[in-house]
Amino acid sequence: MKKLMTIILGALICLPVFAQSNENKDNELTVTGQLRSRAEYRDGALTPHDDKAAAAAFINNRTRISMDYKRDNLSLGFSAQQVGVWGQNPAVDNIAGVSTAQRMMINESWANIKFGDGFFMKLGRQSLIYDDERILGGLDWNVAGRYHDALKLGYEDRQNKLHAIFAFNQNSEKTVGKDYDPTNAQPYKVMTTLWYQYLVNREFNFSILAMNLGFQDKSTKFEQTFGTNLLYKPTTDLQFYGTFYYQTGKTAVTGDKSISAFMWALNATYSIDPEWKVLIASDYLSGDDGKDAGKFKAFNALYGTHHKFYGTMDYFNPTPFTKGLWDKQLGITYKTSPKVTLALNYHHFSTTTDMLVNDKKQRMLGLEWDLQVIWNVMKDVGFTGGYSTFFGNDVLKAVKGGDPSKYQQWAWVSLNINPKILVTKW
Repeated sequence: MKKLMTIILGALICLPVFAQSNENKDNELTVTGQLRSRAEYRDGALTPHDDKAAAAAFINNRTRISMDYKRDNLSLGFSAQQVGVWGQNPAVDNIAGVSTAQRMMINESWANIKFGDGFFMKLGRQSLIYDDERILGGLDWNVAGRYHDALKLGYEDRQNKLHAIFAFNQNSEKTVGKDYDPTNAQPYKVMTTLWYQYLVNREFNFSILAMNLGFQDKSTKFEQTFGTNLLYKPTTDLQFYGTFYYQTGKTAVTGDKSISAFMWALNATYSIDPEWKVLIASDYLSGDDGKDAGKFKAFNALYGTHHKFYGTMDYFNPTPFTKGLWDKQLGITYKTSPKVTLALNYHHFSTTTDMLVNDKKQRMLGLEWDLQVIWNVMKDVGFTGGYSTFFGNDVLKAVKGGDPSKYQQWAWVSLNINPKILVTKW
């Protein structure tokens, strides 16, 4: 391994020399590195605590090296990362000479071939990021991120983007049988997705998405998701965004029940001046009230970046949140200087189905406040931090557990160092 790394580093060092001697610079290589550490104090994050639950603290870390190569109509992307928590790996190898807890992975490995006239093919392990990341997102908040093994065929011009995505997952190179076990693997066995975006003009664009997912049970059951996203920006200071999705089909999660679920979201942002910006938003995800024995009505937000929508304490990771969720949000952002931004968001949460709590039908779950600071320390170095608190009630206790009288809080700070190590052409 040391010999291989020496060869790779030697080749990278020599590339600039080769580049200077060749006038026809058709090839381009970019190497980037990332070191991201995040310290968290959890006293009610992810799930509410009661008086018997002690607070937790840790520091997680992502170390990543990425290489991107371009030549005419061909591009390649490779990225390797090690993720984990400080202290997980031993200071020295064990007796057998092999570390006991290495978490190295190839998080990206893809090739993109352009065929001319806007057509292309992208094959391999890649992130799937679409629209505002409600259904398909990169989940960069997670220390490892989210990636898919897929084939993407597409066409793009100045106004149109059309992508078709295909994936078929298996646990090993089988010789017999076709069963798939999603444990410690991708949750779906089959994916077919069609996405189209049309840029009408500078003020308005829309997209549509149709996804068919196959999940392994005794047989493969399929779930379909259809939806649209609309963006309207009448002025440089004002923006409106709307989303609607509907789900049908069956999955292993719902058993013999047919799915009939939906979600919608509306938000508006307004820049008062270069320093101040305000946000108003509403997200509604249908829930299952249990009244229809043959229907499952809870919406599943699938593989989006949920952390950016439903409160940063992540109480309601909707995959699916079976009681449904209605999140009403107000936010304000203040740019204190060219390098520092402060953001404060208020969430009012309720279920979308009735909950019988204390002999009363209730829906309100509670309130969350999220404070965040973003500081661009220098080029390629960024600092972020945040503090959140949640004020719950007996309805939240019935859904998530914990003690509503206990003060729930979460704090974190993160340093992200992400430089370009090498950019060379030859």
